[in-house]
Amino acid sequence: MILKLLLIIGVISTVYFLFFKKKPTPGRREKETEEKPQAVSELVECTHCGVYIEIEETLLSGTKYYCSRECLNAKV
Repeated sequence: MILKLLLIIGVISTVYFLFFKKKPTPGRREKETEEKPQAVSELVECTHCGVYIEIEETLLSGTKYYCSRECLNAKV
């Protein structure tokens, strides 16, 4: 009885894996693992210390860019 049950489960699982389970195609797999290019952001130089930093992370005072509040407060 148990042998028949195991045999039926084996046949059903074999049919499932052969016909119903989708296999990944090589071309599709490469596209999924391909990294998307990151957006290039502009770098600007801190007016006080000269460090280059992304423009989104800077502090703007007038027309000058600063990398931190310390540099902004220490401006000459």
